[in-house]
Amino acid sequence: MPAPEPPRWRTVVLSPHFDDAILSLAGLLPALPAPVAVVTVFGGAPAPGAPVSWWDGTCGFSTAAEAHRTRRAEDARACALLGVEQVVLGHPDGPYGDGGEPDLLDAFLEGLAPGTRILAPLGSNQPDHAGVRTRAMKVLAALGAPAPWVYADLPYTGHLPEWGSDGASAALARSPRCGLAYQELLTSHRTNVRHALVLTDEQWRAKHEAVLCYASQLAALVPDHGTFLARTGPLRAEVVWELSPLETPLDPPC
Repeated sequence: MPAPEPPRWRTVVLSPHFDDAILSLAGLLPALPAPVAVVTVFGGAPAPGAPVSWWDGTCGFSTAAEAHRTRRAEDARACALLGVEQVVLGHPDGPYGDGGEPDLLDAFLEGLAPGTRILAPLGSNQPDHAGVRTRAMKVLAALGAPAPWVYADLPYTGHLPEWGSDGASAALARSPRCGLAYQELLTSHRTNVRHALVLTDEQWRAKHEAVLCYASQLAALVPDHGTFLARTGPLRAEVVWELSPLETPLDPPC
């Protein structure tokens, strides 16, 4: 029997949860080398009968299963709008998981065709995001593959006053609120801005339409992120860095 064909994607964007890639990169996704896949790492179904989490209850769901079905369908609609493929790995979201490493990501990355461009989240203010980046970097290093490009996860990094300006990376490097993950990354890698996009009105309309697909979560995000859906808010700009390893790693920030 002939070996199966490797996945055909030219670009793979790792999204920790349903919505992260779209909130962070919807403007840029159509410009990335196609075909593009958005891969939700913590997209698995909760265990049967799992009680609804605090977050899902806040969003109005009665059961964990209802929340998962809705979120997966929302993500499918957003991916279809942007012309990218939805891929879902089987790790349940944090409240429904066992706290283990996202090891299903290993086999997924190992099965990609050589030369596939991989984007991973920076991990600002969200442990699941940081865990996905760390795992992806570890697996790719073991394969002898280039490090992933890293994207600023929104809306977290977008609350910087300098967001959308040429000084955004430097501001992250000194921010105690938004920049701890970036500062940790700088202890092992140099960063170079590969894409810095401030959305045009046309790009914003497309992104806004895709973000609205995730209607089940938007109201619950307001207490922490305020008017994040405003045209001038944190979603208006998107940043992707490429990495090169330091010859001598630095001490982590205090």
